[in-house]
Amino acid sequence: MSTDQNSKIPEYLSVIGSNPRLPESDGTLHEFIEVEFRTGRLGYYQNPSNLQICPEDLILVEVERGEDIAQVMHLSVSSPELEARYESGSIGRIRRIASEEDINRLNTIAQEEEKAANEFLGILERYPFEMKLIEAIYQFDGNKLTFFFTSDGRIDFRQFVRELAMVFKTRIELHQTTGRDEARRLGGFGMCGKQYCCGTFLKRFNQVTIKMAKDQNLAGNLSKISGPCGRLLCCLNFEEDFYLEEAKDFPDIGVCVEFESKKFIVYKIDVINKKVFLTSDDQELIDVPLEQFKKLKIISTLIVEPC
Repeated sequence: MSTDQNSKIPEYLSVIGSNPRLPESDGTLHEFIEVEFRTGRLGYYQNPSNLQICPEDLILVEVERGEDIAQVMHLSVSSPELEARYESGSIGRIRRIASEEDINRLNTIAQEEEKAANEFLGILERYPFEMKLIEAIYQFDGNKLTFFFTSDGRIDFRQFVRELAMVFKTRIELHQTTGRDEARRLGGFGMCGKQYCCGTFLKRFNQVTIKMAKDQNLAGNLSKISGPCGRLLCCLNFEEDFYLEEAKDFPDIGVCVEFESKKFIVYKIDVINKKVFLTSDDQELIDVPLEQFKKLKIISTLIVEPC
């Protein structure tokens, strides 16, 4: 489980029981924290005993069927998010800070998970469908075993799950993951030379669109802006706001201008180098600095081709 906390933490607001939509306060400040489980799931928990908890600490928390171990991510939760969690009844309580014995138990669990993965693959051989096992995760108290896998299309694995439950004698969950989830679980290094964002600080996937690539002049070769998961790079989302802000000073693609007594059309902009690229009817290609372009005579602001 990653402990890299290099992400920028938003300005969260601590919430106390004075909010009428939340349980009434008994006068004690209750901390509400965000945690990450070993499965990658995020959860929100209440600290009624005011335990001295720090980010990255391991703690034992209540779950639907028993208890599980999780890592502390944030020490406060935004008000709207907390209210939504209370309305859905998904706020649990922290039981205790993980002890040395609990941490040692994790090593034993890792060995059990490896054995469970091998047993899973052995059982899978008797079934007609194909699944790629990514990871097996035991709940800390052993009351649940989750298998993460990838597969082409949907699979009817009801009989398979029943056999797994009989073998492992615990609750079984099969979770079909996407390429992005697989990359996060397996980990690795991106083309930038750093570990995957999704495997370190990025805990929630944001939508990345081809428009972002176009805004950043990177839509020419999709293979160069796609990660090992097969999806567009998450860093396109990180930099989108910068490009949109900088592009406000640039002309739209398709604007016609007069340059050296000839008509040119804007076909590309470069916000990093502050350049505007122009092309003429006879395919002459030139680039001019942004400041010089602003002095040119605009013939048409409509997106036309040719001008």
